[in-house]
Parts: sequence; C-alpha cells; structure tokens
Amino acid sequence: MKKNLQHALCVLLLLVIASSCKKNRETDTIDIGKDAFVSATPVASLSKLQLQAAATLRGFSSFVSQIQYDVDFYQVTYKTTYKGNKINASGLLCIPKGMTSTPGLLSAQHGTMFRDSDAPSNFPTSFTGFELFASTGFITVIPDFVGYGVSKDIVHPYYDMQTSALAVTDMLQATKYYLKDKSVAFSNKLFLIGYSEGGYVTMAAQKEIETNTTDDLTLTAAAEGAGGYDVTGMLAKVATVTTYPDPSFFALFMQAYNTTYNYNRPLTDFFTQPSATNIPSLLDGSKTSDQINAALPATLPGLFNPTFYAAIGNPSAETTFKAQVAANSFPNWFPVSPTRLYHGTADQNVYFETSQSTFAKFKAAGSSQLTLIPIPNGTHETSVIPMMGDVLQWFKGL
Repeated sequence: MKKNLQHALCVLLLLVIASSCKKNRETDTIDIGKDAFVSATPVASLSKLQLQAAATLRGFSSFVSQIQYDVDFYQVTYKTTYKGNKINASGLLCIPKGMTSTPGLLSAQHGTMFRDSDAPSNFPTSFTGFELFASTGFITVIPDFVGYGVSKDIVHPYYDMQTSALAVTDMLQATKYYLKDKSVAFSNKLFLIGYSEGGYVTMAAQKEIETNTTDDLTLTAAAEGAGGYDVTGMLAKVATVTTYPDPSFFALFMQAYNTTYNYNRPLTDFFTQPSATNIPSLLDGSKTSDQINAALPATLPGLFNPTFYAAIGNPSAETTFKAQVAANSFPNWFPVSPTRLYHGTADQNVYFETSQSTFAKFKAAGSSQLTLIPIPNGTHETSVIPMMGDVLQWFKGL
C-alpha cells in the first residue's frame, strides 16, 4: 500500500513538472511575440477576382488559376534590432479568408528597392507579387526591411546578415502573437521564400532560425533565388569586369556598409566625382533604380575611385571592409532544412556563379537537403516568376 502511494505521488509530481514546463514554454513563446508586436492596421481587403485581375495586370498571369481565396491585408509594426538598439520596423500581413484547412505561415522577402513608396506595407499602392501566395492558401508576411516603411529614415543595411535575419524572424514572432491573440488558426508549417536581395535575406533568416533556439521557430522549407550569398565571390567577379547593368546596387551597397559599420568615410574614397556627391540625393527614397542608374557612370572604372576599384581585386587592400564582407557571406554554417537555390544562368546582376559557389560550399560542409535549380537562360528579371511557380507547388506538396 505504501509503495503504491509513493508511486502515485511520483507520477503526480512528474505530471505537475511536465505541465509547468509546457506552460513555461508556451508563456515564453507568447512573450517573445508580445514583446515584438506593436500594431496591426487593416489596409485592404481584396476578393479572389480582384486579386486575379491584379495578378494579370502586374505580369503574374500564370498564377491566376492558383488564386483561390479572398485576402485581408494589414500593415504590421513590430520591434527589431538595428545596431544594438530596438527600433520599430514594418511589413505586410496577408490573411486568406474562407479556408477549410489550416494555413501554414510563409515569409516572403522582396528584392532590392530604392523608393520608399515601394515598401510592401504600402500595399495596395505597392505590389511585390508575393502577396498572391496568401490567396493560394498561406498566411503570408512580407517584411519591409529596416530602412523602409516606418524605419525609412534609417539607411538600409544592405547585405548585413544579422539585421536582415532579425527583420524577418522578429516579424514572424510578432505575427504569431497577433494571430493567436485574434484566434486566427495557423499550422506549425513555416516556409521562407525570397528573390534577389530577398534571397539573401531569406538565407540569413534561415540561418537565424536554424541556429538560434530561443526564436522558437521551426522551418519547414526555404526557397532562395538569385541572392548574393557569396558576397566575397561577387566582389571578386566585379573586379574582373568593366560594365555592370545596375550601378545603383553598388551605390546602395557602399553607402550601407559605410553607415551600418560606422566607417563614416567620405564617399570619394569609393566613388568618382560627381557620383560621390550625388549618391546621397540619388538614394533619398524618391527615385527608381532606372533613374539612379541613368545618373551614374555606365562603367565600373568610371563609377569607382580608381584606388578603391584596384583594391577590390587586391587581397591585401581594404582588409577591414573585406573582413566584414566575408562575415556576411555565411561562414561556418550550412542549411539543414529542405532548401532550394534558384538562379538564372544568364543573370548579369547577381552572377550565377554565386549560387554555384554557395551550393558547393554548403554541400561540402554536409548540407544533405540542398538543391540547386538553374533556370536556363534566365536573367535577373525573367527568373523570378518561374521560380515562384515551382516553389508554390513545392510548398503546397509539403
């Protein structure tokens, strides 16, 4: 009898401990999102037919047959970290309506942008195409990134791995808290997709999710397209060419590094005149990439300060800058979740070799669920829609 009583007490104690641990984990998860969440403001509610019309108008007609649901759109403001400080950031939340099954959560990361008005949270004035994923059956978040939306007064930290990652994971935490608070059901499936800069940001978020257990996020799959993951390799290639179709990218890149890492060097260290003087006003958030490109030299020797341009190809020059570039090129890590890298073989903006070298490095390190999918003859502009179509079917299958 005494032994039975002791056994019963032990079982009861274990149940109490287990229940307490579960409660603490749930509380911790809620607190992470609650601390990140600031607000959610309705910005639009579009029907299936309206979204089909928008898809056709914006060049995404191949997705029309996949659009099944009406969608509510919200501008979400949340807390993230920039240079060690908490700031407000923003993004777009897209919630499909009338689903009979429980949707998964998908975070979509946009490509390089220059105009403040193009920030995803300015929907429906802005449009990335990723909004359509919501109408196919995913609760979709599209972060603006630091430097756009409510944080537009900050110089965008272009190709900074940590800030990029947190802009995504913090929005996911804030969104999960909001959805739970509003009793909006979602499954435990989490998907990431991004293209161009968004491909890089997606990989940064994947690294954060896979290596930081305190995030309480579990990744189902990631799709990354045409991102400059191997930033060091990209610069090495730049040192061997004289022309580049989008000099605006380099203007943004160098201004970002100069500001984010507090180099605070005169832009004449990097660029020729009058480009060095003009770049701050060119990047003021009012101009498109085409307008910026038209105002910059068409050749790289004409754009870059000759000393800096020579230093790009010299291993012993600009060592501080290159060390930061290397630190942002995913050293000492490889993806463990199912991951697909997409890249057009004719891409002259982000070289196809960048995905090849990244794929080879990750495979050699032990990445067993990684696939590289070349898009034959695809350019930077033409490869995004084929990628999105393939990813949609892949994610749905998961």
